[in-house]
Amino acid sequence: MSGWRCTGLSWPAGTPVLGWARGDGAGRGRTSALAYGTELGFRARGERHCVGARGHACPSAVAVPVRSTGARCAECARLDRAHSVAADTIADDPRTYRVYLAWFGPGMVKVGITGEARGAARLREQGAVVFSWLGRGPLMAARRTEELLRSALGVPDRIPYARKRAVRCGLPGPAERAAEIEGLYARAAELEGAGWPEALERLPFEAVDHAGVFGLDGAGPVARVVTGLADGGVVAGRLVAAAGPDLHLGTVADGVVVLDTRLITGWDLVAADARAGVSVPALSVGGGGGVQDGLF
Repeated sequence: MSGWRCTGLSWPAGTPVLGWARGDGAGRGRTSALAYGTELGFRARGERHCVGARGHACPSAVAVPVRSTGARCAECARLDRAHSVAADTIADDPRTYRVYLAWFGPGMVKVGITGEARGAARLREQGAVVFSWLGRGPLMAARRTEELLRSALGVPDRIPYARKRAVRCGLPGPAERAAEIEGLYARAAELEGAGWPEALERLPFEAVDHAGVFGLDGAGPVARVVTGLADGGVVAGRLVAAAGPDLHLGTVADGVVVLDTRLITGWDLVAADARAGVSVPALSVGGGGGVQDGLF
């Protein structure tokens, strides 16, 4: 592959898919569905540039920091945020939304909303190991329910991604995973009649477990986490698991290395030997799952 820029990892139907666009902006984009056990390899070329906003290229092709997960300049980031559901700028949105409860690890449960038409794609994109729908209805009713759970039950709407990643390879069994989110669902259901928006229809509890979809069972402990690319740097290995934006790559020299695909957007990428390993900045992961200081 030559002259292509990655547009990110998506989960449209339970399978991780990388999107690509021509580096020169010409022609249509393409996608690459990923399968566990597949060997991958690419090399970064040149410098990283802003990916633009809402499907439009950055007019200035601004260079962006290699460690940024957003890969957007300040102006494109502002435009992208202004049109998102989270910005609350589309109160008259006629679409139906769903409120969900998502579990990422012991003690890590959040509440959120997503468009009903998207199904569970948003949950897979966030790396939710287990989730259950809570309710469905208009955007503002879904937003009020989200606020209710935050204020009444202390449930956050955001969990730092590093925390999700740190516990992913040492998860408890399916029954324990489902039990924690079922307990939160029961507490949330008790709020009906105590501020629960009338326009939001409560949905029955059903724990959906993504550990198998992500390939986490038997994926092995993570040894290193990529912190950014560099001109000429290579990332290569065998795909053993994927969750949210992360690819878990098995390498001969370094064990399992995690690549957050948000770090490769905006780079020109060319093919590299899948056995070449990782030659970009990365952090070592300690035995307890935390990231140690020091670059390699």
